[in-house]
Amino acid sequence: MNRFRLIFVIAFLLILAACGISTEGYRNISSDEAKKLIDNKEVVVLDVRTPEEYQDGHIPNALLVPLQELENKLNDLDKTEPYLVVCRSGNRSTQASEILTSNSFTNIYNMTGGMNSWVYEIAK
Repeated sequence: MNRFRLIFVIAFLLILAACGISTEGYRNISSDEAKKLIDNKEVVVLDVRTPEEYQDGHIPNALLVPLQELENKLNDLDKTEPYLVVCRSGNRSTQASEILTSNSFTNIYNMTGGMNSWVYEIAK
């Protein structure tokens, strides 16, 4: 019976992975998917780059919280709010998404490719 449960759990996790459902607690999305969420006002954009990078150009209305400061500012963020996490290439946003989900944030989107893949409007 235990062997059957193990096989069932493994099969279930494989199905989740095949469907693109995140088991990390956050969902990786493309810049095109991110743009749709932003246009529909479904997310708060959380930019985790440095202030200098942010000043060079950011998604309009993005909230700047550099990755190095994120853990100290968790109490300033609403854990139930849907956040789209953005950086330059997708590495820091992945780290930030992991920090957020490990601290009970429940609705996190990580924009893969970061601002390098963003072809839409930017603010300066």
